[in-house]
Amino acid sequence: MEEKFKNLPLRIGVGIIVLNKENKVFVAKRIDNPGNFWQMPQGGIDKNEDFLKAAYRELDEETNIKSVKVIKELDDLTTYELPNHLLGIIWKGKYRGQKQKWFLMRFIGEEKEININTKNPEFLEWKWVEIDQLTELVVDFKLDVYKKIKRKIKEIIN
Repeated sequence: MEEKFKNLPLRIGVGIIVLNKENKVFVAKRIDNPGNFWQMPQGGIDKNEDFLKAAYRELDEETNIKSVKVIKELDDLTTYELPNHLLGIIWKGKYRGQKQKWFLMRFIGEEKEININTKNPEFLEWKWVEIDQLTELVVDFKLDVYKKIKRKIKEIIN
């Protein structure tokens, strides 16, 4: 990491693991990274917003999903650092990575509710995947976070 980025703060955010009734996980492909990388919904926290409120807001903004119930708020915060080629670019160059609070939620609506063609779309397409596939689909700099999350999901639902 270049010296000029070392002192940048981590962005505080949330991540949402959405399970359907078959315990498959919602993932989507980002518009700004059209390779074969998929991620779960996530985003930053607004001023004076708590983690759970931010999770509901981000989920709605990115996917239009509103019909969920919280299964569990995961303990601890997970952290990842951006790779060098993204430093100074993503998040207007203000952060070196992200520190996130994750929530495991159950989707209880109809699939027609899901709509990634939102006001400010972030995703090209979405799908449900097996829990084990999470770590096969994610961009490399988020792999450690997704490995931890995959373990926690399995502990909670098994």
